[in-house]
Amino acid sequence: MSDDKILNENEQQLLEAMGLGENGAMTQDYTAYAGAKLPPEDKKRATREQIIEALRTVSDPEIMINIWDMGLVYKVVREDDGDVKIDMTVTAPTCPVAGILPQQAADAVAALEGVGLVEVRIVWEPAWSIENMSEEAKAMFELF
Repeated sequence: MSDDKILNENEQQLLEAMGLGENGAMTQDYTAYAGAKLPPEDKKRATREQIIEALRTVSDPEIMINIWDMGLVYKVVREDDGDVKIDMTVTAPTCPVAGILPQQAADAVAALEGVGLVEVRIVWEPAWSIENMSEEAKAMFELF
């Protein structure tokens, strides 16, 4: 399957996940995947700090602030087998880059040594707010 076809399928899944249900609530989850299971003999594991630094390489192209400092990442779980599970959100359901940020985050973390399968799940609760941003990100945001 070509990368373009996979990207189109991922974008379609996210668009479907952004469908609104009753009371304006999001109705479906969206998950991006990258990487592969580590061999059992591979005991090296990426640290939480390395994972965070990888997430800091992924930026919202409209405002050029990374997803970690934007406060879009809600949870990072490192499994014993090297797999990593991440819950993140986007600034708004209609965010124009919502379809690419989760996959970019999964790819960035999967590129680390000592990381197996990466799962980045978009969550809608709690809703993102500017209060989630780091102080540095808030200062940069004010420049826009």
